Amino acid sequence: MSKKLTYERYQWFHGRAMAGAYPNAGRLAERFEISRKQAQRDVEFMKERLAAPLVYDANRRGYTYTNDGYELPPIWLKQEELVALCLAQRLSAAVPDRELKGALERVLRKFVDLRSDGSLSVIGDICGKVSIKNVEYYRVREPVFHAVAGALFRNRALRIVYRTPHKGEETQRVILPLHLLCYMGSWHLVAFCTLRNELRDFALSRIQALEERGEDVSLPQSLPPVKEYIRQNFGLMSGPQSTEVVLRFRPGIAPLVAEQVWHDAQEISAGEDGSLHLRFPVSGFAEVSRFVLKYGAGVEVVAPEELKRIIKEEIKKMAALYR
Repeated sequence: MSKKLTYERYQWFHGRAMAGAYPNAGRLAERFEISRKQAQRDVEFMKERLAAPLVYDANRRGYTYTNDGYELPPIWLKQEELVALCLAQRLSAAVPDRELKGALERVLRKFVDLRSDGSLSVIGDICGKVSIKNVEYYRVREPVFHAVAGALFRNRALRIVYRTPHKGEETQRVILPLHLLCYMGSWHLVAFCTLRNELRDFALSRIQALEERGEDVSLPQSLPPVKEYIRQNFGLMSGPQSTEVVLRFRPGIAPLVAEQVWHDAQEISAGEDGSLHLRFPVSGFAEVSRFVLKYGAGVEVVAPEELKRIIKEEIKKMAALYR
């Protein structure tokens, strides 16, 4: 409670300074019935720890701001809310934008400073307690991510030069960013493409150049919801014409597979020999075939026949490499 009362003193002093009333330590002490030394410590704390641009005007015998745009942290957070912010700051390691990550750390420091009672580890300790590590992801240049994120939240169109993954061809198109998705460590942009007049998925790693455009881009009324587009195009997900996949995992790896979530609608059943049957719907076989091949001889495709055929053909191609 004492920390909350301290914050109320900061708010009062901030409000008086913004109003041009030139508050000082004496008036702060009188207003909240604290010692003048404590009031002066509060003022110094605002200047040094909260980066408040306060300067003392000797003629007015009080403080004023050199920057009228300064704002105190707007809310008082509970400890569990600060813990959540600390986790968010560490999980932001997946964001390829040092400027945005630095801004998040500065915000976090302000909130932690307000709880300078030792109940939370200092910011430097958080790095040693929580981390995130991605593998096999596609690298994104920081300027690209920063520009895409900015356009997304300002609802601005972008002109991009995009390289296709297989032929390496480059096309120019105007897009309206609608959703940023981090899928298995790689960043994707779901956007309305004016060249194709439909929703498209753009891997940020393949954007060669971009610039923000001033023109408005109108979305067709027939455009499907972004959430539905993501459900249809990413992961082991079911679509309008989904097919049920049935996999049998051998006893040796069954416990490991049982711990994983492959699909929200998955069904798991155990065999008498310790094997595991996994069932789930998919809209395509590209993603699931990679998962099956990952487990090698530890998994068998029970159904459907088309997926069996895809796996058999891929195994034949692999065997030909090692003759």
